[in-house]
Amino acid sequence: MTEKQPNMLDRLREERKKVFTVSELTANVKYLLERNFKSVWVAGELSNVRIPSSGHCYLTLKDAGAQIAGVIWRSSLARVRFDIEDGMKVVVRGSITVYEPRGNYQIIIDRIEPEGVGALQMAFLQLREKLQKEGLFDPDRKKPIPFLPRRIGIVTSPTGAAIRDMLNVIGRRFAGVDIILAPVLVQGEGAREQIAEAIRDLNLLNSGGLPGLPAVDIDVMIVGRGGGSLEDLWAFNEEVVARAIFASGIPVISAVGHEIDFTIADFVADLRAVTPSEAGEKVVPRRDQLEETLAQRRAALANALRNRVLIMRRQLEALARSYAFRQPLELVRREEQRLDEVSTRMFSAARMLVSSSKEKIAGIAGRLDNLSPLKVLSRGYSVTRKDGKAVKDAGEVDEGDELETRLHKGTIHSTVKTKPKGV
Repeated sequence: MTEKQPNMLDRLREERKKVFTVSELTANVKYLLERNFKSVWVAGELSNVRIPSSGHCYLTLKDAGAQIAGVIWRSSLARVRFDIEDGMKVVVRGSITVYEPRGNYQIIIDRIEPEGVGALQMAFLQLREKLQKEGLFDPDRKKPIPFLPRRIGIVTSPTGAAIRDMLNVIGRRFAGVDIILAPVLVQGEGAREQIAEAIRDLNLLNSGGLPGLPAVDIDVMIVGRGGGSLEDLWAFNEEVVARAIFASGIPVISAVGHEIDFTIADFVADLRAVTPSEAGEKVVPRRDQLEETLAQRRAALANALRNRVLIMRRQLEALARSYAFRQPLELVRREEQRLDEVSTRMFSAARMLVSSSKEKIAGIAGRLDNLSPLKVLSRGYSVTRKDGKAVKDAGEVDEGDELETRLHKGTIHSTVKTKPKGV
């Protein structure tokens, strides 16, 4: 028993020598994590996504049972095509480390993809929804494509198959149309900026806004390239290109990829062509067909004019054979006779109306005469007035009042000598 005690003490002393500081322990944990989890893929749901002014993205990756903090440095975030949002289910790749000031372990993310759909496809869907809500795809805002443009602007690569196809088709269909090529990169770094800038430059050239260059009328613009993968076509899914197309005063035809390829540029453009060759077909008519149509319409117009002349000649001949042309005075006399009959009826009706009115007026005058005060005076009555007012009561006069008495014939003026008694 006594021999074992020193061994126990030695072990206790040995264990006490292994005490770590917090920083040391954290550094050791960080070393172990970084050595063993240099590149791991983790699936989860995003929450607490925030991007401060530094440009780094901080987030939490979680599932039903746990969560881990995550960081996407600004340089890695610039390569992410889609918007990172709360609630999005993703798969991320990164390295596990420890944020030493807090002792929290976290994942430094260098790649992030939406779960179930590619990153480019997610970016495409997000931008399409955003621009659609803003009205950039509204059919009412699309400009008509001119039927026969005199000058066409083309934004594409100067060395690709697309420009050759378009020039061949346009030249075959309607030779002599002016072409202005704005050469750009159509994929890779800087392509989106060059495409958007070329669209703006052609509009400035159209309005005389480019220094040192006169204004050149551009009737329509083709923006596009040949086929390729989604990554190859991606420059035409960029927001800066979509907004340049939407802001263009020149009508824009998009011609990107093949028939199965759809880009954001297709939705914003005034007209979509499924291939660059079809853009050449849509931008100009076929000259031979146009000339044939014009010849047919010229002939149809000449036939229509001849038919019209024939119809009018027949109408004139029919009029010449009509009774009106053969006996014009007879028609005048017939109308004069009809006018005489109408006049006779009118005068007869007027006389009857005047006679009836006279009888009515005479009857009314007799009734009025019977009611006239003068008629009453003729029967021996008189009217006495004092100061112009009729006297109805003897009590209305006093001695000395001047009276006027109106008889059937003449007027008597008198003076009241005595006031009547009993009044």
